[in-house]
Amino acid sequence: MLRLSIVNYALIRELDIEFGDAFSVITGETGAGKSIILGALSLILGQRADNLSLTDKSAKCSVEGVFDISSCDLESFFTDNDLDYDQTCIIRREITPQGKSRAFINDTPVNLNQLKELTGKLIDVHSQHQTLLLQESSFQLSVVDSVAGNAELLKTYKRIYNEINSLKSEMNALVLQNDKAKAEIDYLNFLFDELDKAALKPGEQEILEAESKIQNHAEEIIHKLFQVNEILHNHDDNIIRRLNEANNYLQSVKDFSPDIAECERRMGECLIELRDIASVIEHKAGEITYNPERIAELNERLSLIYQLEQKHRLTSVDELIELRNDIENRINASDSLDLQIEQRKKLIAEKEVSLHQQALNLREKRLAICGFIEKSLTETIAQLGMKDARFKVNIEPLPVAGRDGIDAVTFMFNANKGAELKELSKIASGGELSRLMLAVKSLISSSNLLPTIIFDEIDSGISGDIASKVGMILQKMAHKMQVIAISHLPQLAGKSMEHFKVLKHTDESSTWSDIIKLDEQQRIDELALMISGNATLESARETARELLRNNF
Repeated sequence: MLRLSIVNYALIRELDIEFGDAFSVITGETGAGKSIILGALSLILGQRADNLSLTDKSAKCSVEGVFDISSCDLESFFTDNDLDYDQTCIIRREITPQGKSRAFINDTPVNLNQLKELTGKLIDVHSQHQTLLLQESSFQLSVVDSVAGNAELLKTYKRIYNEINSLKSEMNALVLQNDKAKAEIDYLNFLFDELDKAALKPGEQEILEAESKIQNHAEEIIHKLFQVNEILHNHDDNIIRRLNEANNYLQSVKDFSPDIAECERRMGECLIELRDIASVIEHKAGEITYNPERIAELNERLSLIYQLEQKHRLTSVDELIELRNDIENRINASDSLDLQIEQRKKLIAEKEVSLHQQALNLREKRLAICGFIEKSLTETIAQLGMKDARFKVNIEPLPVAGRDGIDAVTFMFNANKGAELKELSKIASGGELSRLMLAVKSLISSSNLLPTIIFDEIDSGISGDIASKVGMILQKMAHKMQVIAISHLPQLAGKSMEHFKVLKHTDESSTWSDIIKLDEQQRIDELALMISGNATLESARETARELLRNNF
């Protein structure tokens, strides 16, 4: 982390801190605002935000961190999230006076999950609360895997594990579907046979209904058409004959007047139309025959169609045909479910073989690294004042494979010489846990290279020479990563490369916090104040100088 800028957060009006890439310490009186800086930092780590922390309720709060990510191998994250990649990454979180939160990566808006994913690869904030994780088996397992360098193996294992779970979910769904299908297959076959035997055709109902209408009124239709034909053509005094006579009269005088000629033309057209109408009626009258047997056939067919429509609550033959095809598809699908289930079972079995091999590879590497972890942690906690403490990593097989393999890891510990080793979660005190966690962080920092680690009150419950040893451990860690520690111990603060102090200011109307980077003289003043409570006391100042001389 190159820089941290905070505006309008809690007691902070505005501050800007530039950090070096080694070991920095932040000190200050209780209540000066050291924890506020961490609270502001938590916003760009994706923690919950609201407007209660705004100093000025009418203005927005902004927290911005600038990070050098050139050696973090994060190009794929930026590509996957459609973000612009740059070796210098700017992460910003804003809170409006209305309590709305926005997050940005390189000025591009992102959601909190994206923010957490990225900052989780950049910063590890160690607090007293996190120390409690050391008692959890899952965290202990993650420590072993981190030191063993199992990241890629675990990634492969978890991918296969998730694929198996996904396949099992698919198979279970298919089994339920198959059971349901088998329970109703007889009924589906009955429905299909009924519809299939009906041999329905598209548009059939409309054609049958039209023919039925004619057949049921055939005698009436024939009689009426005969009457029309008589009037138009067959009767002695029929219309066509009389119109033909009228047309002949018009033809004889049409040359005397254009109007008469027009009437003659129109009369001729009427005669042509009437003769055609008479021909069609005569043909239609001869075509229609009353057929009681055909009427019975039509009524029977339409009755079947109406019954099927009513049964399935449909309104057309086309819908019945569509239903028949759907039922046929469901029957065919039911026939293929057994095959699909068997295919899933076979694939699951194959992947479980692969999963087990990956789990064995993980176990082999875990067992191989246990001795190194035990030796390293034992040596480190001895430096921290627990010379008789013993530490052991137990790895036992799980009854079934879990998401992290087939191993259960338990840290065994006892701080007393010759005493029986017991589970860490059942025997270690708060102070012992704190020192153990520092030892663990020191160990995994060499393999899990996050760019930055921040320690909040890592020195709680220690003093004197042990505090100096803690400082030396943090110095060593800073050779491989950026280390920032919030501390109240001069022995630890004197080991840092950079020293920042949080100050609280008060005027007539308000209180606010600020932070400054101390130069060498200011460091002596601050260390002397931390040692004796009096920055001018010469003996304390000499001790402060000694601390700094030993550092450099």
